[in-house]
Amino acid sequence: MFEEVKKVIREFQDSSVEELEIEVEGLRFRVKYFRGKPVERVEEAVPERKVEEKPKENIYVVESPIVGTFYRAPAPGAEPFVKEGDFVEKGQTLCIIEALKVMNEIEAEVSGKVVKILVENGEPVEYGQPLFYIERT
Repeated sequence: MFEEVKKVIREFQDSSVEELEIEVEGLRFRVKYFRGKPVERVEEAVPERKVEEKPKENIYVVESPIVGTFYRAPAPGAEPFVKEGDFVEKGQTLCIIEALKVMNEIEAEVSGKVVKILVENGEPVEYGQPLFYIERT
């Protein structure tokens, strides 16, 4: 896999394109080439993910089923679907993840209390990224 990525990057260096982003098998690479410009700062290729401590055994982790943008409310300025401390029922909408201009409602798979919301509104999320901790009742 990495050999193919290296080949694409080499081709990129010979082109007029200044920025390239590649995603392969869940890994994202971003390359910026500054033609004739001094480079003062180089960004890390993969953004750091927040490391959360492991939840207790009675905590259900709601993970993102897709890559997209996380929204806590149905519209800008609207009340969020849920807040920390709220009790949710199985099937209740927790958030929306926008992917390719499609709004995907993410529903609770268990009933319980929302003890932690792990993502900020408008933040990009990855497949499998933890979004909520729900304490089962």
